[in-house]
Amino acid sequence: MRRSGVADLKLHPGRAPHWLVKRMMPMASAICEFIVMEYDTTELLKRLADPVWFQALSNVLGYDWDSSGSTTVTCGVLKSVLNFEKHNMVAVGGKGLASRKVPDQLRALEDFGLDGTRLGSVSRMVAKVDNAAIQDNYSLYQHVFFVDESEHWTVVQQGMDSKAGDARRYHWTSFEFKNFIEEPHSGMISGVVRDSALDLTASISEECRKTTLDIVSEEPRRVRRYFEDIKAYGQNTLIQWLDEFAPIQIPSYKVIPNRMNWRAVRTAYEIQPNNYEQLLAIEGIGPATLRGLSLVADLIFGSEPSWSDPVRMTFAFGGKDGVPFPVPRKEYDEAIAFMEIALNDAKLGRRDRVVGLKRLRRFAPPILVQKDEVECQAS
Repeated sequence: MRRSGVADLKLHPGRAPHWLVKRMMPMASAICEFIVMEYDTTELLKRLADPVWFQALSNVLGYDWDSSGSTTVTCGVLKSVLNFEKHNMVAVGGKGLASRKVPDQLRALEDFGLDGTRLGSVSRMVAKVDNAAIQDNYSLYQHVFFVDESEHWTVVQQGMDSKAGDARRYHWTSFEFKNFIEEPHSGMISGVVRDSALDLTASISEECRKTTLDIVSEEPRRVRRYFEDIKAYGQNTLIQWLDEFAPIQIPSYKVIPNRMNWRAVRTAYEIQPNNYEQLLAIEGIGPATLRGLSLVADLIFGSEPSWSDPVRMTFAFGGKDGVPFPVPRKEYDEAIAFMEIALNDAKLGRRDRVVGLKRLRRFAPPILVQKDEVECQAS
């Protein structure tokens, strides 16, 4: 049995077959139209921000439940069919180069009365958080931004680990959003739970974030001296930090970055950011620089960030109490029931509805970690 909160999302090369995509599109359009008509765009955006419901939608549309394409193909289909006329919302973005065009595409929505500049800033920050503030060895390659006429939004983006051959999906939504820094995700789903990952969005990383702001407020030459002092001791060696009789070993996962963007550090010193979000927004403050500053805060000033993989705490409807738990059966059943209603009442032929429901039921067993199985294994 795999650990709870984990679903295999294997990297599968190639494209989805045309015969499948052309059948996925009308079903996706009908389901989304029903949800918007019966509820509103708010409900659809919240559903897309839920990793379990999103996975169920992918399965209903006919895609493999254990493939990275369950994210990219499903998002591509939704991007193709969603429009303001029928669904009162659209989706922009995609994989690779398409993901980098999202801010420009959002600005183009100003013709519909939306504040595209503000939404573009949201898009950039969401991508930067998952690329730099969370360092879990997944490289982002897909970013899709869903937005309605009231500027409510949901973001679904995915990263890949080519060595492990799997993917990780990150969900965001404006409905559960307070800021970009402290536990901002509505959910995550991944193929692997890491032994360690730098998570600067965790609540227990708050002191590290504060110390980092204090560090960048100092003259860059002093900051560089801190960094070089750490680097001089090397990696995986016993160091005499403060007390020669109490050597401390730097854990191997606290990898000292080879490169630091000292120009960006100087920019931060000149700007004097008021909060961590402003620091993260500075051009050049990327993964290596953020990690280096966090290690200075940790190893010199004792403000340790979280080194626990965030996917344990955010999969399946939250779990922000910080305790890993099996997927809640009650909430999971509610997601399945909601999808069944959407399928039955959407503008689909009987055959399409029956096929979709069969796919949904096939999806449930592999992804759901039963409580009794976990307890049996523990005993």
